[in-house]
Amino acid sequence: MNKLLEVNNLAVYYGTVRALEKASFCVNSGEIVVIIGPNGAGKSTALNAVCGLVPAKEGSIQFQEKDIKGSSPDQLVKKGLSLVPEGRRIFSTMTAQENLEMGVFTIANKEKTLIKERLERVFKIFPILGGRKRQKAGTLSSGEQQMLAIGRALMLEPKLLLLDEPSLGLSPNYVEIVFEKLVEINNAGTSILLVEQNAYKALELCHRGYVFDIGTIALEGNRESLLKDDRIKKILIGG
Repeated sequence: MNKLLEVNNLAVYYGTVRALEKASFCVNSGEIVVIIGPNGAGKSTALNAVCGLVPAKEGSIQFQEKDIKGSSPDQLVKKGLSLVPEGRRIFSTMTAQENLEMGVFTIANKEKTLIKERLERVFKIFPILGGRKRQKAGTLSSGEQQMLAIGRALMLEPKLLLLDEPSLGLSPNYVEIVFEKLVEINNAGTSILLVEQNAYKALELCHRGYVFDIGTIALEGNRESLLKDDRIKKILIGG
């Protein structure tokens, strides 16, 4: 299996405070990989470092066997990485369709045919957005807004989709729907790196996972091995 993303010995500091140290993880082509762990473990920091939102002090980050450490977020988007940020960060006063169209803002000479094709793909994955496309995004439910944020990221047709806490603030019903859609997106050919608070739910849908604890990786393995590992519960509750 080809390695799409490979991170080795990653270290990130906020001033003099260590947020992450010697973290190594990878995503193979076609995989869903999850990062779980307690609050403050460095999960989102790792994702933000990959996306160029925070600088990596040490270590290497390679995407499709090319060094991307130090690349700006807009450069990484063009290389095929697309982030769904924590909290969704939609444009509440714009319509759902306008939010989706913002997803292709980095594409030069935006072709109407291309935008139409990508919108149709998103509406096929999330039919409810098709029915809400002229509705102000701020009036959508939390679950619909999360679908919108994912759809916006998919408008770039990324090779790797990165998501930061997509279940945060969602009802159990919408958590189920969003996770089912992530599997559907993955089955259609998009690799996924997922940071998630709902640890066991995330493990159920992944191929492999990493358990972060206080800025380091405490455990890693495939879905089956991690679901059976009693140490995860102790790490999550700080035991």
